[in-house]
Amino acid sequence: MDPNLRHQFENGSHSVALLDPALVKLTDPPAAPELSLNAKGLHLDSIKTRIHQEILSLMDWQRMESMAPDRLRTELKSLTEELITTHKLALNETERRLIIQSIQDEMLGLGPIEALLSDPTVSDILVNGPFQVYAERHGKIVHTDVKFDSDAHLLRVIDRIVSRIGRRVDEMSPMVDARLPDGSRVNAVIAPLAMDGPLLSIRRFAVVPFSVHDLIKMGTLTTGMAELIQGLVRARLNVLVSGGTGSGKTTLLNVMSASIPGDERIITIEDAAELQLQQPHVVRMETRPPNIEGKGEISQRDLLRNSLRMRPDRIIMGEVRGGEVLDMLQAMNTGHDGSMTTIHANSPRDALTRLEHMLGMTGLKAESRALRQQIASALSVVIQISRLSDGQRKITSLQEITGVEGDVICMQEIFRFEQTGVNPDGRVQGQFVATGIRPKFAQRLITRGIALSDDLFEPTQS
Repeated sequence: MDPNLRHQFENGSHSVALLDPALVKLTDPPAAPELSLNAKGLHLDSIKTRIHQEILSLMDWQRMESMAPDRLRTELKSLTEELITTHKLALNETERRLIIQSIQDEMLGLGPIEALLSDPTVSDILVNGPFQVYAERHGKIVHTDVKFDSDAHLLRVIDRIVSRIGRRVDEMSPMVDARLPDGSRVNAVIAPLAMDGPLLSIRRFAVVPFSVHDLIKMGTLTTGMAELIQGLVRARLNVLVSGGTGSGKTTLLNVMSASIPGDERIITIEDAAELQLQQPHVVRMETRPPNIEGKGEISQRDLLRNSLRMRPDRIIMGEVRGGEVLDMLQAMNTGHDGSMTTIHANSPRDALTRLEHMLGMTGLKAESRALRQQIASALSVVIQISRLSDGQRKITSLQEITGVEGDVICMQEIFRFEQTGVNPDGRVQGQFVATGIRPKFAQRLITRGIALSDDLFEPTQS
């Protein structure tokens, strides 16, 4: 038996396939664990575990060959049904279907959380050890009935995720960032750092990216705000999207990028690839963590410096959090206008303060005024997006950077969300309001042929 093939199959690799039923000896299973002849009193999880073990023992590993995932799923269903019949397990139709689905998920997917991954209403999956799994639905985190069999079971699922992209997680490297094939972001922490079992967090992304119309329908922004933001992108203004964790910064960045003309060369730089740009000429780059010896790391700053030699029209950075901020601002100031990035901050003013602190951490020896002038020269607009107490995501402020006066970066707010209260169901009430200020960049939009509604900036706009 080839141990490599066994490892791949047990860890859910789609490159290894189950054999046709004719190649499986059901009548004389080699060292197969015994199953109860009566399902009464036997938990479904126990039945699933035993059938799973028997399927593994029945494999003719020497004759395995590649098979399409759909075909493999069908073969697993047939084999599971035959084992249930062979052992005369008294299962009703619902229980039988649950067992088959569990076996398929265990051998082809990510085990117990596969059902959550296939649920379009779930945006985040949070696993706190094998017996505590939470999911975020419609902006609210709720406890689920999903459980893993043990720490080892959860570890196998984590290993299955990270091994697909060539990364590893073990005692020497107990933290890892990875992604699923659909682009969802994964973070895992294991012992000795995780005290109560392995931790797994999955930030999901829609298979079909959200459009600006989706955000309008969800109340994230108004039609007028969407018109303005699309104009900012087409007019090649540099934009910073600010917000807290889970506020929707990446989603908004994706929606904004849809307004970039298709004839531009776009380079995206991210720690974990999340952006889903639809243009034909997109170059995607992702950082690389250090290996077990602490060597081989490729940072966002390295990728950004290299991207400047790749003739980009625009650079989109998933998030600035370190020394790459200096190179990003310099790129924005030297011909790569129309670039965009995100930052973790609770307000537009906090976002600029964080940028200044990051510039100081790069070792750049310059006065605070010079740093602020560089920030004000590079950026035109800061968009603040927030997740409210009821789970709604809204653009709470859109501000223009107008320059530096004295030692202060000057900003003026164009739109904001005014919260008026909370209804009895806990849903936040409020409205979007235009402040009545006509931004300086409005003239730039006009010269670029982008016409805005005459009453867009009127204070009555909501």
